[in-house]
Amino acid sequence: MSDVEAQSVPAVPGEPALTQSQRVIYTFTAPSKTFNDIKRSTSWWMPFLIGVVATYILFFAVKTKVGFDQVAENQIRMSPKRAEQMDKLPADQRAAQMKISVIVTEVIFAAFPVFSLIGTAIIAGVLLATINFGFGGKATFWEVFAVSWYASLPGLLKVLLGVIALFAGLAPESFNSQNIAGTNIGFYLSQDTSKPLLSLATSLDVITIWSLVLSAIGLSIVAKTKRSSAYIAVFGWWIVVVIVGVGIAAAFS
Repeated sequence: MSDVEAQSVPAVPGEPALTQSQRVIYTFTAPSKTFNDIKRSTSWWMPFLIGVVATYILFFAVKTKVGFDQVAENQIRMSPKRAEQMDKLPADQRAAQMKISVIVTEVIFAAFPVFSLIGTAIIAGVLLATINFGFGGKATFWEVFAVSWYASLPGLLKVLLGVIALFAGLAPESFNSQNIAGTNIGFYLSQDTSKPLLSLATSLDVITIWSLVLSAIGLSIVAKTKRSSAYIAVFGWWIVVVIVGVGIAAAFS
């Protein structure tokens, strides 16, 4: 990591510095300790590294137990408009389109750590602007960036559940790369369900809400604002994202 990314501020008097492993553990057991330590050091490499490892474990599980040909077929089947378009193509053109879809799907899986870096940076920037300009916070970008990484750690449980399901014998035709574990209502609904309703139900995810709560706790600590302000900032943007997702699902269903 660069010197800028690892910039530090003086430690809180009387509070010993945490190791990276302690930060990870405390994120689940005593999150305030982790987020207070971020004010001492904005290092974020540990949750990122764990995420990379988890990503490639899932990649291996999907490749060996499902196959990216099947993943691409499943994605097309879950999008009625696209499925209809594909069915109208001559066999050779459909095969060519499927080949491209398989390559794109596999590349997205393989490059997910890069996408997660970019995505987390965007999330951190939006939350930083919201908490500082909207609620008078005093956070820095790297503090919010580190908070976002540690707050994302519960997502590893979803990856773990998805991997377990695959090795336990989940039917390849049932695998949904966009919803890999049963931590939300949408996972249990039929794919014939209205797409906007399915999108909304999928958004009501226990792991996602857990991460949002952690983000709000961490944001309030590094920005030195009321906890309620951070909850409004975090959950306000989440609601916007959910509404947009439902709208897109309605437009393309």
